[in-house]
Amino acid sequence: MKVLLGVGNPLAHDDGVGVWVAKNFRKEGWLSFPARQAPENVVGKIARISPALLVVVDAVEMGLEPGEFRRLLPERDRGLWGSTHSLPLWELLQKAVPCLEKIVFVGIQPRDLSLGEGLSPEVVAGARALLRLLLREELEAIPVLELKGRG
Repeated sequence: MKVLLGVGNPLAHDDGVGVWVAKNFRKEGWLSFPARQAPENVVGKIARISPALLVVVDAVEMGLEPGEFRRLLPERDRGLWGSTHSLPLWELLQKAVPCLEKIVFVGIQPRDLSLGEGLSPEVVAGARALLRLLLREELEAIPVLELKGRG
């Protein structure tokens, strides 16, 4: 079994893109959890499933064009990823689901994080493109975030 976890706040426009992806992702052999802004509420379920793969999708400010998405490397990019209460998301998942063979973090660049519902058109387009890759399980086709200006 594989799991997709969508994180974000649908009441803050594009911050809800991870939840949108999770709600729209259906594939045999996968479970999808639209966890909203409280992923800690589903990590117990994920731990019981003990998936071979966990894909986490969330809006992440990466300095890209709205709707662009990238794979984030936990060992390098953990500062970009949000946190749940006082524990960073990636640490929460590592501690709560230590049996995970593989975690893939995907960030989608938001345009609008103000209060309100609905995603920006560019973010919907990016989310649809990501869904196509996820449905084909082409995770390696998701580009890794390049950090500019760091050497």
